[in-house]
Amino acid sequence: MDIAHEEQAAEASRLKAIYTARKKLDRTLTQERVAELCGWSGQSVVSQYMNGRIPLNLSALLKFAAILDFAPEEVSPRLAESVGQFSRRQDDTPRYGQPNEERSPAVALPLPVSPIEVWDDSTPLGPDEVELPFYKEVEISAGMGSEVMLETNGAKLRFGKRSLQRKGISPETAACAPVTGNSMEPVLPDGSTVGVDTSSTQIQDGKMYAIDHSGQLRVKLLYRLPGGGIRVRSYNADEYPDERYDADYVEQHIRVIGKVFWYSVLI
Repeated sequence: MDIAHEEQAAEASRLKAIYTARKKLDRTLTQERVAELCGWSGQSVVSQYMNGRIPLNLSALLKFAAILDFAPEEVSPRLAESVGQFSRRQDDTPRYGQPNEERSPAVALPLPVSPIEVWDDSTPLGPDEVELPFYKEVEISAGMGSEVMLETNGAKLRFGKRSLQRKGISPETAACAPVTGNSMEPVLPDGSTVGVDTSSTQIQDGKMYAIDHSGQLRVKLLYRLPGGGIRVRSYNADEYPDERYDADYVEQHIRVIGKVFWYSVLI
């Protein structure tokens, strides 16, 4: 075992020892409860960290530290050093070694704000993460029956599993794509990124959708019209007034790709 792996194994062992000691003071502190407080998908994530199957990262360390009430350097000096000196809670803050009948520490301890973690395409996925393909429009076909041509070139974006689960989004039917032009400003400036649930194509009035409009990828607010038509709305209504299309036109020229469930904007 190399030095890095030995250090990671030692960190996992120290973390597990602290958890075991805390659980003796609070039997409700199960691994399922820790996972819930951390915002992870289940008990197996906690178990994998404590058994060294997943190396600790800074975000996970800080979450464990807040819930189990220890100083991060007690478990991982190498990670603690990356963000400077950490301090313990004030002396009058109840700890697992100082029982307090007025509260349950497992419930009351606040979670810290997790720092931004730097990663690239070679960084392994975390146990509570999934990758969604990031599509770019590479070819526009004109004429009836055309379809938007999209390509990923291997690009992906990362999402938390629980974030998608809360929205009822399956990773198998979700993807991301860029927004071009100023028609959706100020909400979606040129270059914004949207997440699209391709399993949700039934129009809900006023919701945002990605559509294939005669070979052009567009992100718009959609409204149903009597007889099967639709109204297409842009946020930038001054420059882009509402578009109305009857059922025959929709059938021949417009395909709903999916509902937008997320967007990200750089300002």
